[in-house]
Amino acid sequence: MNNVPGQTHSGEGVLAQRVALVTGVGPGLGRACAVALAQAGASVAVCDVDPETLEATRAAVEAEGVPCLALRCDVSSSADVQRMFSQVAVRFGTLHILVNNAALTPNRPDDTRRRNLHYGYMTSPVPRQSLGFTSSMSDEDWHHYWGVNVHGVFYCAREALKLMEPQRYGRIVNVASIAGISAMSAHSPHYSATKGAVIAFSKALAAEVAGANVFVNVLAPGGVATPEFNAYLDTIGDEARNRLWQMVPSGRLGTPEEYAATVVHLASDHHYLVGQVISPNGGAVI
Repeated sequence: MNNVPGQTHSGEGVLAQRVALVTGVGPGLGRACAVALAQAGASVAVCDVDPETLEATRAAVEAEGVPCLALRCDVSSSADVQRMFSQVAVRFGTLHILVNNAALTPNRPDDTRRRNLHYGYMTSPVPRQSLGFTSSMSDEDWHHYWGVNVHGVFYCAREALKLMEPQRYGRIVNVASIAGISAMSAHSPHYSATKGAVIAFSKALAAEVAGANVFVNVLAPGGVATPEFNAYLDTIGDEARNRLWQMVPSGRLGTPEEYAATVVHLASDHHYLVGQVISPNGGAVI
């Protein structure tokens, strides 16, 4: 491997001597992925737009006894992304693992209204009709989601490949969503479209770069028990919550740690997966 002496963690673990970068490391899946990669022995760089989130994740990673580089970065900015990868290369010498997790998610009040309407429609015997989500969506909302969720994935993958292709080694995990392979998030067509785009891009990229021993795969989570989603569930009451579980055979959300364990596997050498969409979702889509 093409490391700078003294800059990577030399301990044990399935990812010892590897360098990983995780984008979007707020509480929930991003932070869980960063910590899980650290527990597997990797040195970890993390990025986010929120300084407080970034500092909390840096502390959590370093508590696992591995080096951590924390960088503020807006992944929708090509210039920001280029600067970030330059800093990772200076600190660690190279990069072996990229987890493209940064994304906008539908969690504003209007998103919640649409989600409640959709879930109620799917789990109640009411007349069929159009829910009117797409026809009322603004240009601004549509473009904003694509900037982070799709352009950001492309910018980060492009810079990662500049390090991975010459060394003939890399693992890229692009985080999509069950929304990209189903109608489970019909309440947010802009979000669903971006996650479908991530999947299509990942498949094309995987076919392109596998010959350089760079394996690209997709994690497409179902519901994630993030603080935001748990807070939403607390607001809807027992009856609506139980109706929601009718759509999920396991009857619960997946924990960030459960999803992160799959990311660690995809980041390792212990698989033969190229261009695959792995969707832990509790049976919501089978």
